[in-house]
Formats: sequence, C-alpha cells, structure tokens
Amino acid sequence: MTLDAKEQRRILGKFATGVTVASTKVGDETWGMTANAVTSLSLDPPLVILCIQKEGQSRSKFEEGGCFALNILSEDQQEISDRFAFKGPKDFSDLETTTAVTGAPILNNALGWVDCKLKEILPGGDHDIFIGEIVAGEAGDNGLPLLYFGGRYARLPG
Repeated sequence: MTLDAKEQRRILGKFATGVTVASTKVGDETWGMTANAVTSLSLDPPLVILCIQKEGQSRSKFEEGGCFALNILSEDQQEISDRFAFKGPKDFSDLETTTAVTGAPILNNALGWVDCKLKEILPGGDHDIFIGEIVAGEAGDNGLPLLYFGGRYARLPG
C-alpha cells in the first residue's frame, strides 16, 4: 500500500522543524531558498544534508554554485523565510550579509550558520540530497528559533 502524498504531508507535519535559508553564489549572483529539509549528518567529517526539489528553480543554482550556507532563522525572521519560500528572484540586496570561506551569503542576524562545500548529490525521489562539508560556522545567542509545525510557523513559549 502506498501512502497518499496529502496524508504523508499531514502525518509528517506533526514533526516540528527549524527553518533555514539556504544560500549560494554563482558568479556574481546570489541565490537563496527557504528550507526545513536539512539535518546534521556527521561530526567526523562535519557534514550536513540539504534536500532540494529536483524540478525547482533552486536545484541547478546550488549545484552550479558548488557550495551553500545554511542560515538558521530566529522567530523574528519570518519575513525573510517568506521572501525565500516562493518562486521568483531571490533578493539579498536589503539584507545585511557577510561571507565566510565559500562566498555563500550568510545572514548577519541568523541564530547560527554553517558554510559548506558541496561534497555529493544523491537522488531522493522528487528531491536531490545535497551533502555539504562544513568549512566554517558560528552560533549566536540572539533569540529563539523560527519553527514550522502542522503546515504553518510556530514559536516556542518564551
């Protein structure tokens, strides 16, 4: 028996996740996308996973960039999450950013970030699994995380 996609989404929507903006740089162009299908994979070597829809506009940008940063958003950064969640240009122009090793944009006020070199891309159904090796990172102490639960944003009691 195959699980219906709507039912799968409903069930797995009960699993709360953090919200990130994944970013990359291709030449002079910066690109970003909201992502919650991310996880730590390994401590030695330091690896993370970023899942990107195969047919989405971001997939080719992240492969061509050969790198990505994961910016962990705080609860007051929902507008940034919304900006990068939809199709169309991904504008960083009015956001304060920096870079570390790879040149991928890092949001100055993120709760934390990791900068990654792309190590491998694996197939995963209608998504591809981008494995990144962490080459730099930092955790801040500036608030609570933005969460996603049950198909909408959620917040920790504070």
